[in-house]
Amino acid sequence: MIIKFYTRPGCHLCDDARLMLKLVREDVEFEINEINIEKDDALHEKYMLMIPVIELEDKIIQYGQVDYATILEALL
Repeated sequence: MIIKFYTRPGCHLCDDARLMLKLVREDVEFEINEINIEKDDALHEKYMLMIPVIELEDKIIQYGQVDYATILEALL
């Protein structure tokens, strides 16, 4: 299972979400594909007001304020 994690440098919510993903990964096995939206104009335009964005199988699980329970529930 691969989670796409859309982020950008200097994003404090992204730092919190990264930590939350690591906590969830202690209970459920998955890979994190971290994607910097500033390296792709289309992604930057799409997600700049939403980041961090956590996506699984092309479906957004959560964005902005990320919490453990929502991520875990989506992965089980």
